[in-house]
Order: sequence, then structure tokens, then C-alpha cells
Amino acid sequence: MGIGSGIALFVIGAILVFALNIDTGGYVDLDLIGYILMGAGVVVFLISLVLTMRSRRTETVDRTAVDPATGDRVTRRSMRDNEPLA
Repeated sequence: MGIGSGIALFVIGAILVFALNIDTGGYVDLDLIGYILMGAGVVVFLISLVLTMRSRRTETVDRTAVDPATGDRVTRRSMRDNEPLA
């Protein structure tokens, strides 16, 4: 499930709560189902957002050393990007 699924659950729940006034004879409470779907949509959206932001982390390592032959200072930088290739 992704960010779009969380938004879809929230919208469907909001439609059930605020837009529909159907009498089911007391067997099914559409308002309660709508609130549950809205809550689930918010939770799915937040979890997807956290996982998306976590996967875009970049690590950078700088190493500095002195070249024994010339005496010059050498800096080596290595970068690792955890983002998958598109």
C-alpha cells in the first residue's frame, strides 16, 4: 500500500460519513465504517510517507590521508545513495 492507497481510503471514508444518508435499518452504521476507513487511510498515508523519506537517505564518507611519495594531502569521498534506480 502506498500514499495513494491511504488517500483513497480517507476519501472513501469521508464519502461514507459526510455524503451518504442511507438508512440501513440499524444493521450497519455507515458513519462508523467511514470513520474507521478515514483513520486507516491516515495511518497508511503516514507509514508510507515515513518509509518513502527513510529510503532516500544518502551516506557520504570523507577520508583524508597524506601521500607518502609526494607528501600531498589526498581526500577521497565515497557516496552511497539508497534510492533505487528508476
